[in-house]
Amino acid sequence: MIGSLNPVIGLHHMWDQTFIRHGLIAGTAVAAAAGLVGYFLVLRSQVFTGDALGHVAFTGALIALVAGFDAQLGLFVATIAVAVVLGALGRNGPADDVVIGSTFAWILGLGVLALSIFTTQHSAGNGAAGVKILFGSISGLDAAAVRTAVLITAAVVAAALAMARPLLFASLDDAVAAARGLPVRLLGYAFLVLVGATAAEAAQAVGTLLLLGLLAAPAAIAMRLTVRPYRAMVLSVVISVAAVWGGLALSYAVPQLPPSFSIVALVTAGYLFTALVGWEPALLRRRRVLRGRVAASRLPA
Repeated sequence: MIGSLNPVIGLHHMWDQTFIRHGLIAGTAVAAAAGLVGYFLVLRSQVFTGDALGHVAFTGALIALVAGFDAQLGLFVATIAVAVVLGALGRNGPADDVVIGSTFAWILGLGVLALSIFTTQHSAGNGAAGVKILFGSISGLDAAAVRTAVLITAAVVAAALAMARPLLFASLDDAVAAARGLPVRLLGYAFLVLVGATAAEAAQAVGTLLLLGLLAAPAAIAMRLTVRPYRAMVLSVVISVAAVWGGLALSYAVPQLPPSFSIVALVTAGYLFTALVGWEPALLRRRRVLRGRVAASRLPA
């Protein structure tokens, strides 16, 4: 590989490739949205919802292909529609695991049926579209897909930032937030729509099977590094973008590694590192020590 001895030349050569530039621009946009939305996804304990919507994206794209429409249209329609349905199925808040799991299984079954129909009606070459949906094709994006990714990310990030403060309040204590007059239920719906749009867009970068890694892992790492919400949001976005850039560079240097694998492998390694070294924000550490001292002081002499 060119640049194996000189990293600067290697990076310059990599940037000269059109498909790499498209992947980096679209990947940066997707990662920014995934990092920001993923923070609230982890904070609200709705990671399972994100996983379910990943499989919904797979099914939606295949149904669109079977019907003769663009796969990306199916991605967005299916994920946003099912996200709203999951919000409606929750009694007083997010849908519980039973509802999500049942929806998950039913949607995945539809996806298998759609894949079977698509592969039997099309040639083997066209049937490879199912593999692209599952594992992503960030290196195969054209200029139109890049523009779409940037525009959708701009809308998602703008909406997430606009509702960040009330959503943070509702995520930490929904009962108090409702008592203060915040539309907690409406915020939940709006957030799930953002998750659906982000999941659909992230699917083209890492695929529907691995998109949960890009949604959850950067946020989980950020939360281990700081307890300050806005700082954690920024860290989550930075980590997510760094993983995409690093994953693309790694796949370019080692062509045998698919970009989706490299991206998810980097964020997973980052989370494992923070977990194994016992990285803990100073504030949390102080609180834990104080709780231990209070508990010890209550013991009989």
